[in-house]
Amino acid sequence: MKKHIIIGVFTLAILLVVSSCKKYLDVVPDNIATIDNAFAMRSQAEKFLFTCYSYMPKDGDMDADPAMMAGDEIWLTLLYPNSYFNMARGFQNVVNPYGDNYWIQLYKAVRDCNIFLENIDRVPDITETEKRRWIAEVKFLKAYYHFYLVRMYGPIPLIKVNLPISADVNQVKVSRDPVDSCFNYITKLIDEAMDNLPTVIDDPGSETGRITKFIALAFKAKVLVTAASPLFNGNTDQSGLKNPDGTSLFNTVFSQAKWDSAAVACKRAIDIAQQDGLKLYYFQPDFQQFNLSDTIKTQMSIRSSITDKWNSEIIWGNTQTNTFVLQSGAIPALNPLSNYPHIYGVYSPPLKIVEMFYSQHGVPITEDKTWVYANRYSLQTAGDKDKLYIRKDYTTAALNFDREPRFYADLGFDGGIWYGQGLYDDKKYLDLYYVEAKFKQKNGASNPVYSTATGYFIKKLIHYQNVIGLSTMSVNPYPWPIMRLADLYLLYAEALNESAGLGPDVYKYVDLVRERAGLQSVESSWTNYSTNPTKYTTQNGMRDIIHQERLIELVFEGQRFWDLRRWKEASQVLNAPITGWDLSQESATAYYKPRILFTQTFGMKDYFWPINDNNITVDRNLVQNLGW
Repeated sequence: MKKHIIIGVFTLAILLVVSSCKKYLDVVPDNIATIDNAFAMRSQAEKFLFTCYSYMPKDGDMDADPAMMAGDEIWLTLLYPNSYFNMARGFQNVVNPYGDNYWIQLYKAVRDCNIFLENIDRVPDITETEKRRWIAEVKFLKAYYHFYLVRMYGPIPLIKVNLPISADVNQVKVSRDPVDSCFNYITKLIDEAMDNLPTVIDDPGSETGRITKFIALAFKAKVLVTAASPLFNGNTDQSGLKNPDGTSLFNTVFSQAKWDSAAVACKRAIDIAQQDGLKLYYFQPDFQQFNLSDTIKTQMSIRSSITDKWNSEIIWGNTQTNTFVLQSGAIPALNPLSNYPHIYGVYSPPLKIVEMFYSQHGVPITEDKTWVYANRYSLQTAGDKDKLYIRKDYTTAALNFDREPRFYADLGFDGGIWYGQGLYDDKKYLDLYYVEAKFKQKNGASNPVYSTATGYFIKKLIHYQNVIGLSTMSVNPYPWPIMRLADLYLLYAEALNESAGLGPDVYKYVDLVRERAGLQSVESSWTNYSTNPTKYTTQNGMRDIIHQERLIELVFEGQRFWDLRRWKEASQVLNAPITGWDLSQESATAYYKPRILFTQTFGMKDYFWPINDNNITVDRNLVQNLGW
């Protein structure tokens, strides 16, 4: 199958001196001799190209990616060490900000990209075609690094070229560019790169990790959707953010044209995807001896769309993420006979995430007229119809019954079946692993550090063929999905709903994602089961549906953190308690009592990172974000 994918782990055969000890942005090249050598021949220039790639952030890494642990999607025990979890608990600051390493490293990345672009013409033994491709790749990377910073900080200084070695101190003290200028520059770089990028990677053995035209198209779509979203489009809350010379950094007037452009970009990327054979992933088991039920096949289509590496819907993946560590931290100790010490099950979805998933009818549990929301914390015992979702005859919360397939594919919970991990015959349902999460049970909160914080576990990120042995665990690593086709489909539905309003394609691309998830269409589900049956017939109602569909489909993939911000919904959603079950209890009656673990707060200042106070002190042209 054709590959469009993968950020590889590149060997840094050339190490540039890029420290910024006395300058807030190290944009003045101070390693001239090294640069001369780096571009003296093709092989050395290629190493410099890989250096430009090496700065890619480790998406999906629980310790390195703020989108995983700095929001409200995953919770930890308060004793578990994780810096971004401290950010989720409200400890962000201006003296030593969490995530400040991105400001440092990504500007170093931009600096190296500029060095490459300024010197590639000096390489004598390179073909014109290859040179154009390398330039395109580096322009794309430069766009991506700027975009990452814009999502974090809002308006940023654009480093289009490096300053000369003779630059004086006043030239080094740069100011922030208006946010519209930032997005325009990012898309300009992508457009400049587009035509010289390869359509596909023809030699994955030697070129895995290189950017393709389709990656650029899909990424541009995401950039433009972000630029059109309320955080960046007509955000009057940022009207006071201005440079010292009075330049406004936010255009507070809403632009419909931004949504129009975003919709066009999304559709172009989808059209190319279809031409090139990308499609939503449907599970095909490696083994043929078991005739799996549709129930398990649907769950595995959902789970394996993440964990089946290089599958048919991965647009862009990142192999720098250590998914061995990720999976060890997420999976509970399912095998009661195992004494393997590196299984922790510490990444815990709060009850608000659990309640976010739809009912079995594909509508919110607060709207389903057949699902009694008020009784969700009462007890219920699993029967025969539940046997592939919940251990038969096990008593658990009503909240865990009659939910959509993504609920059971993505979450582990007390009494919940956990398919795979060496047990694959779903007809022997009593042999399948299941979770026991009450106090003193095998997956209960017995360890104050390494245990669930809420009573729930993340199943979605665990490859189903990982096997937990008596003293070992085999792990199938996979590239972290930066973008996959379901993401692009939902971005298009969102952009089109905001641009042209309701129409066939808005429903079509949401329904394609729902169909893979084992759900009926939006129209059928809301008409037949919702207490608000006409919700999907209005632009505002469809907006809410699309937002919730994204939050469910892309849960635990590092998307919720950024989506809540760009929609400007974080100030509502993140000002709420984090709750879980009473993990100190042994009986079901006592265990299934929600308790508050933490009360989060989120103010307008929290939409953007604070710039390190030291940078503000050094460069008086650099203004701090509002509220910090």
